[in-house]
Amino acid sequence: MSAFIQQLPALVGVVIGALGSYLALARSDRERFRRERAARWEERRLAVYADYARSLKKSVVLTYRVAAHLGEDPHPHPMSPTEAEPLMAEATDGRDPTGEALLMLGSHEVVERARVWVTVVMEMERFVRAATRDAAAWPALLERQRAAREGYYAAVREDLGLPPGHPARWPTFPAADG
Repeated sequence: MSAFIQQLPALVGVVIGALGSYLALARSDRERFRRERAARWEERRLAVYADYARSLKKSVVLTYRVAAHLGEDPHPHPMSPTEAEPLMAEATDGRDPTGEALLMLGSHEVVERARVWVTVVMEMERFVRAATRDAAAWPALLERQRAAREGYYAAVREDLGLPPGHPARWPTFPAADG
């Protein structure tokens, strides 16, 4: 029995060491799983944010093209409202699923900024569908759309912990008279 008692401190040390190793490994695995899960959701959110931006941008470009046909925008590829209508309907339909995904995965701030952006885009669509000719209204809509898009991207970057990006404010040229 005295040999066992002499070995008892070593045995207790082994048990404590094994238990400590197990706890450290379990904690490390839990932390790694949490990080990987967070990274997966961040990737999904980025994809949803990008898909929504692309779907809105389709509508924006179509409105530029129709406005160019109306003489309001300098877009180099004008398109008549009749030609654009089925494409605009398709773009609007494409916005709905991406918008639902955005509502499901987006942060409150990103969703709010997306709402602001899509509201301006819908005003642009109404402008061109009505074949409006207003030299002051179209540039104001463009400015509001650009500011709303910039706000959306800023909210996305903030949500994903990304550094500030380029505001994408390139100079535009006035529509050619003719």
